[in-house]
Amino acid sequence: MKQKSKIKVFLPDIIGAGYGHFWKSEKRYRVLKGGKGSKKSTTTALNYIYRLMKHPESNLLVVRAVFNTHKDSTYAQLKWAQEKLNVSHLWQNNVSPMEMTYKPTGQKILFRGFDDVLKLASTTVPKGYLCWVWVEEAFEIKSEADFDKLDLSVPRGNVPDGLFKQTTLTFNPWSAEHWLKKRFFDKPNDNVDTYTTNYTVNEFLDETDKMIFERMKQENPRKYDVAGLGNWGISEGLIYENWVVQDFDHNELGIGFDNTGAKVDESWQFNAFFGLDYGYTNDPTAFICIKANPITKELYIYDEHYGHKMLNSDIAEMIKRKGYAKERIRADAAEPKSNDDLRRLGIQRLQASVKGKDSVINGIMALQEYKMFVHPSCKNTIAELSSYCYKKDKQENGINEPEDSNNHLMDALRYAFYDVRFFKPVNPKERQRPTADEYYEMKHSITPNDMTGGWF
Repeated sequence: MKQKSKIKVFLPDIIGAGYGHFWKSEKRYRVLKGGKGSKKSTTTALNYIYRLMKHPESNLLVVRAVFNTHKDSTYAQLKWAQEKLNVSHLWQNNVSPMEMTYKPTGQKILFRGFDDVLKLASTTVPKGYLCWVWVEEAFEIKSEADFDKLDLSVPRGNVPDGLFKQTTLTFNPWSAEHWLKKRFFDKPNDNVDTYTTNYTVNEFLDETDKMIFERMKQENPRKYDVAGLGNWGISEGLIYENWVVQDFDHNELGIGFDNTGAKVDESWQFNAFFGLDYGYTNDPTAFICIKANPITKELYIYDEHYGHKMLNSDIAEMIKRKGYAKERIRADAAEPKSNDDLRRLGIQRLQASVKGKDSVINGIMALQEYKMFVHPSCKNTIAELSSYCYKKDKQENGINEPEDSNNHLMDALRYAFYDVRFFKPVNPKERQRPTADEYYEMKHSITPNDMTGGWF
C-alpha cells in the first residue's frame, strides 16, 4: 500500500509576526485584548488546532456569552484554521451537536455558552484531559462571578507531564471599567500573561483595510485609540453609564414566579419600540429594537442591524426578514424621501422622528433615567455605548453636548425611545373603558406641530 506523503506547512507564513510569545505561553491565564483587524481571534484558532494535534491527550472548550453566536465566529474560525493548516481531512466538524473531533485520536473541541451555566459546568470529554479553555469576546461576560463559575469547573484536575492547564481570553477593550482590566491587567500576576495587539501587526491587511484605520485616526481619535490601537476604552465622560451586557429572552420579559411557585405574568408592563438611522458609504445604516418598562425604568436592547451601502430596498428587506415590517418604526426625520420609499416598500407604519430645540440633550436625559440591559449579540450597540461621550472644551473640561461620532445606533435609540413616553402600561385584568379625554387622545394622535419644547 502506497504511503501518503506528509503535508508540510511553514507556520510563520500562515501566522505572521507579532504573536510569538502568545503562541508559546503556558501560563494559567493568557489574556489578549486588541483592536479590530489585529488577527487575535484567527491566531488563537490556528494556535489551538496546532496544539491539539501536537498534544494527543488535550481537549479544548470554547466559550462565549451566548451559545448560538459560536457558529459564525469561533466555529467558523477554527474550521478556517484547519483549512489554512491543510488538515481539514483529519477533522470531523459537526454543527448539531456543535463539536469538532480530531479523527486520529478522538480529541474534542466543545462549544458552550454562559446562557446554559449547568451544561457549562458539567462539561466532560470521553478521552484525555479538558485542559484548555478559550473565552472569545470575553468582554461580553458581564461579571467576574460568572467567569469564576467557569474557572472553578474547567479546566479541572491534574494533567500529565507535557500538558498544562490554561484559559485564554480574547476581546476588544471597550471599557476601562470592565472587571477584566481590574483582574488581569491592573495587578501583575505570575500566573497571567497579558497582551495588547492591533492592526499594525497584521501583515495580511491590504492598503484599503489600512486606509480605514488611517481615516479613523484623523476623524475619530477616541475610537481609533480603542478600535484601532486596542487601548482601554473611555473611563470618564461617557454619556450612558447605567447599562450592562446581559443575556435575556425578550419574549420572556416580565414573566416569572412568586414565592409560592405560581407563574406571574407581568409582560404587559413591557412594550417594543424601534428606531432607524440612515447611512450609506461612510456612516452605517443603524436599526435598533428595544423593550421598555416605564414602571421600573428598565430598557432592554435585544436586536440591531449595522450595515454600510444599504439601499432603501435593502433596508426594507432587512426589516421584513427580521419580522418587524408591521411595527411602528421611528426613522430619521432628515430623510423624508427615504421614509416615503420605505413605506412604499411595505414598511407602512414607519414614522419620522420628532425633532426640536435641544432635542438630542432632552432625549439623552430621558434615557439616562433608565437602567439598560444589552443583549450580547448587539455588538455594535455595546461598542457605541462604550464610546459615546460628551465633548470637551479647550481646557479639557466636559460640556453638556455629545460628540457627533460613534452615535448611529445611539441616534436610532433616541428615535425609538420617543414613543416610550406615550406608553402607559395597563394590567389587562384592570382594563376599563377609556375616559373621554383618553379616547380623544387616541383618536387625535400628537403630531410634531403639537409639540412644545424639544424632544428627539
